[in-house]
Amino acid sequence: MAKSKLVKANEKIADAVVGGYKKIEEGVVGAYKKVENGVVGTYRKVEDGFVDKFLTHEGETVEDAKKRLHEEQEFYKKDKTQTKL
Repeated sequence: MAKSKLVKANEKIADAVVGGYKKIEEGVVGAYKKVENGVVGTYRKVEDGFVDKFLTHEGETVEDAKKRLHEEQEFYKKDKTQTKL
């Protein structure tokens, strides 16, 4: 009977430790995701502003300019001997 009480007490302690760990883990991961989303969102706003101000052609949207720039970058990666389009 004494062994049974020890086993039960040990299981309670283990459950409490695991539960506490999971709460801490969820809090840390949740906070990290909030920070990450904030940083990425701010970066995208700055990137869009830069592309809009300096890299768009007349009448071109930011999305179109990004697509064009990506295509140009891929073109130059494939053949580094090519000159600009």
